[in-house]
Amino acid sequence: MMRVMVVYAHPVETSFNAAIFATIKDALRERRHEVDACDLYAEDFPAIMSRADRLLYHEIPANRALARPWIERLEAAEALVMVFPTWVFAPPAILKGFCEKVFLPGVAFKLVDGKVRGAMRHLKRVGGVSTYGGTRWRAFLAGDPPRRLFTRSLRAYVGPNVPIAFQGCYDMNRIDEARGKAFLANVRTAYSAW
Repeated sequence: MMRVMVVYAHPVETSFNAAIFATIKDALRERRHEVDACDLYAEDFPAIMSRADRLLYHEIPANRALARPWIERLEAAEALVMVFPTWVFAPPAILKGFCEKVFLPGVAFKLVDGKVRGAMRHLKRVGGVSTYGGTRWRAFLAGDPPRRLFTRSLRAYVGPNVPIAFQGCYDMNRIDEARGKAFLANVRTAYSAW
């Protein structure tokens, strides 16, 4: 059993992303994992990085004041999952703000001679699921920044041996019921294996 923090970033409770969030929580709970469901919109996460916040950013441990409750939840977790839509080839601003204010120096990484050294070694698994309005090819041409968040940025924080999984549901602008159900089934299968 693991404690899994599932971070969800979508403002509409009836969205396909909400269905993904529910599917992941259910699959993890069926495996008897403890789920910390973190709905950034419902929790009114303070995503804006103010001038004062930025000045505090490198001040360890004072920088924890930027998002202390969420930092403590992340540090208590053994696994992390993020569920979000891709808007304008990026995660929603609230999730970007979460990454900026939670993945801090002294929390997610240490700066050693100006180089990043990962500090989230307590995480045993990382997962991400995102929806995209456009096709996989269109995302590829744009560099697919959400996928890179997991395969590169988070990889640097957790280390090379932590399994990282990312699933993208592409072409949401033309998705039908059958493809939506199939994607949710794939998500359930993936998280039932955790």
